[in-house]
Amino acid sequence: MAGTLRGILDAAARGVFPPPDGGTTVVPQHTHRDAGVVAFTAHSVVFTDEPEDWVREELARTGCDPLAATMHPRFLTAFMERTGRTTDTVDLLTVASPLPGPPPLALVELHDPDHPRAVRARGRRDGVRVWAADGGVLVLGRGVAGRLEAAAEVDGAARHRGLGRALASAARHLAGGEPVWAQQAAGNARSVRAFQAAGYRPVGAEALLAPRDGGARSGAGHPPGGRSRGPREGGPGA
Repeated sequence: MAGTLRGILDAAARGVFPPPDGGTTVVPQHTHRDAGVVAFTAHSVVFTDEPEDWVREELARTGCDPLAATMHPRFLTAFMERTGRTTDTVDLLTVASPLPGPPPLALVELHDPDHPRAVRARGRRDGVRVWAADGGVLVLGRGVAGRLEAAAEVDGAARHRGLGRALASAARHLAGGEPVWAQQAAGNARSVRAFQAAGYRPVGAEALLAPRDGGARSGAGHPPGGRSRGPREGGPGA
């Protein structure tokens, strides 16, 4: 598994990362839905079904520091044009270990398949489950390489009460014994603070390329209480 995208992510969740050698590893996509780049410290992983030779040629064409090439706009633009995909932003990629026992927060699971949050999340995740709290919503689902991903949203009137942190922490209790991943846009400082306060540690950066007809990626970093680029917020509100 170590040579697969899932194997690399599972190792990263344990604190074991690719060697910081300035290199790039190219691995196949786990599913057709998700292609992209994860940049760890001094090593990147490109997950795509495109030929590895094409990836390396395009990286060389960026003309920048090899450490930055996989996240360079020239490479990402070429990647999108080649694959007919789109992306929203480069996210901070974070992960947290599971916690025992029930969440210390009153949650009600929503079974309505037409709930807007569930509809959006199902476009980019499998096995989506949604819980409501007083003033917020928590989503868990299977995203990139089948990893368990969390997203949270806090209503505007409920901000500045620690609810974002509580929702992010609740995801760890609902994880069923496996790590929980979350992405936050780097500029969404409130979301970044909330997830890190809940014990999520940064492991790298991620640019996810989704099929153009598949909508925006579910998971990270929008302005609190709203959506500027689809349902990818890692958890607005702190």
